[in-house]
Amino acid sequence: MPTGRSVLRGAVVGQKRHVGGASLLASAHQGGEALVPVIIGLVIDQAVTTGAADALLRWLAVLAAVFIALSFSYRFASRAAERASEQAAHRLRLDVTERVLDPRGGTEAGRLPGALVNIATGDAKRVGAVNGVLPFAVAGLAGLLVSAVALLRISVPLGLLVLLGTPPLLWLTHVVGRPLERRSGVEQERVAHASGVAADLVSGLRVLKGIGAEAAAVARYRRTSRDSLAATLRAARAHAGHDGAILALTGIFIALVALVGANLAASGDITVGQLVAAVGLAQFLLTPFQIFAWVNGQIAQGRASAERIASVLAAAPAVVPGSATLPAPAAGRIRLRGVTHGSLRGLDLDVAAGELLGVVTTDPAAATQLLECLGREADPAEGSVELDGIPLPELALDDLRGAVLVAAHDADLFEGSLLDNVVAGAARANVDRALVASAADEVAETLPQGTRTVLAERGRSLSGGQRQRVALARALAANPPVLAVHDPTTAVDAVTEARIAGELREIRQGRTTILVTTSPALLAVTDRVVLLGGGTVSAEGTHAELVHADEDYRTAVLT
Repeated sequence: MPTGRSVLRGAVVGQKRHVGGASLLASAHQGGEALVPVIIGLVIDQAVTTGAADALLRWLAVLAAVFIALSFSYRFASRAAERASEQAAHRLRLDVTERVLDPRGGTEAGRLPGALVNIATGDAKRVGAVNGVLPFAVAGLAGLLVSAVALLRISVPLGLLVLLGTPPLLWLTHVVGRPLERRSGVEQERVAHASGVAADLVSGLRVLKGIGAEAAAVARYRRTSRDSLAATLRAARAHAGHDGAILALTGIFIALVALVGANLAASGDITVGQLVAAVGLAQFLLTPFQIFAWVNGQIAQGRASAERIASVLAAAPAVVPGSATLPAPAAGRIRLRGVTHGSLRGLDLDVAAGELLGVVTTDPAAATQLLECLGREADPAEGSVELDGIPLPELALDDLRGAVLVAAHDADLFEGSLLDNVVAGAARANVDRALVASAADEVAETLPQGTRTVLAERGRSLSGGQRQRVALARALAANPPVLAVHDPTTAVDAVTEARIAGELREIRQGRTTILVTTSPALLAVTDRVVLLGGGTVSAEGTHAELVHADEDYRTAVLT
C-alpha cells in the first residue's frame, strides 16, 4: 500500500539518472566555489608576498579555469534538476489521475472534485520539487567536504571543527523542520478544500442564482477561504521561523570557525594567505548551510504533500472486480434479487433482454441508489444484481462497463466541439442516428459551426436542455447492450420531449433500456413501468394502466 515515504522515494528513484547527474554537476560547482578562497590564499602566499609575476599569472589562469568550470556545472546541474522535478511531478499527476479514473472508484469518498485536482497539481508539484533540491543538498555536502579538507591542510583544529560540528548542525536543521512539515500538510488540506468548495459553487452557480442563495454560498466560501488563509499564514510563520533559526545556527558556527582561524594566525601557526583562505572558507560555509535550510524546507513540504498523494493512491476501492467474462454479444438480461442499498429494501426486479423499462420512484434517493447498483459504482449491502445470469461482482469491470452504461442525470460535457462530446467512445456510424434521436441535431443547427462548434468548459455555452440532449446523444451513440438513463429530458420542452420519446424507442430497438424518470412522454413509450415505493416494487404495468389504477403513481408522474 502506498505511503508518503514510498511516494517520495519512488519520485526520487524514478528520476535517479537525472538526479545523479545533477548531483555530480552541482557538487563540482560547490567544490569549485570552495576552492576559490584557497586559490586566493595561494596567490597571496606565492605571488603577492614574493612579487613573482609568473606565479601570479599562473594562479590567475587557474582561478579563471575554476570559474569557467563551476559556471558550466551550475548551469547544467540546474537543467538536470529541473527536468527531474518536472518529470517526477508529471508522473505523479498521471498516477493520481489514473487512480481517480480507475473503474473500481473509491477516491472520491470524502473529497470534493476540486480537492482531488489540487492534489494532482499542487501536491504533485511539491513532491516533484524534491528532485530539484536534492542535487543541491548533495552539492552542499560536497562543498563542506572540500572546505573541511582544505581547512585540515591549513590547520588540523580548523578542519576538525568543521567535520565534527557539521553533523549536529544538520540534525538541528531536521528538528527545526518538523513544525514546518506539520503546518505545510494542514495548509495543503485547507487550500485543497477551498479549491473544492470554489469548484462546487461555480458548477452550481445557475442553481444558486435561481433559488437566491448567492449570499449563503458567498458566506460558505468566505469561511473556507479564511480557514485556508489562516493555515497558510501559520505555515508561512513556520517557514520564516525555520529559516531564521537555521540562519542563526549557521552564523554562530561560521563565526566560531573564523575566530579559531584568527587566533591561529595571531599565534603564527598559519600564514597570512592561509588566514585569508580560512576566512574565505568560513564565509563560503554560509552557502552550504543556506542550501541545507532551503532543501530541508522543501523536503518538509514534499513529505506533507507525499502523504496526501499516498492517501489517494491507497484509497480503498468502492468495488472489487471479478474475472468472469460475458458471452459475446451480451443479451442484456438484468435481474435483481433482495437488493438492499440505501433506501432500497429487498428489491426484486427482472428486466428482459431488449425490454424498454420505465422506473418511477417515490423517493429520489432510490433512483440514484438503483443506478449505483446497476452500474456497480457500489455493491448492495444485501442481495445480488445479475447480468445475463452472472452476478456483477464476478464480472471483470471492463466487461461490465462495456455492457452496461449508466447515464446520470447530471452528466458533464467536456471542453471541445459538440461532435467530440458525442463521439467519445462511440462508433462513428452511430453518431448521426444518435444526434437525431436525442434532438441534438436541432442544437447543432443553432450553433455557428454546427457540430464542429467548440463548447465552453462543462458545456456552459449551452442551455440546460441543450446540454441534456448532447449528453443523451453521447449515451445513445455508445449503443451498449444495457443503457440506464436517469431523467434525460427534465430541461427539454414538451414538443422536443415527445420527439425524443419516439426516437428513443426506435434507436434502442432490441437493446435493453431502463428509463428512470417521471416523464409521462417517456414512460408512455416503454414496454412496462415499475413503481418503486418503500424501497421495493409496489406496482407495475403499462403507463396507461398505472395512471388509472395507482394513486401513488399518478402523484409521482402527473404532479
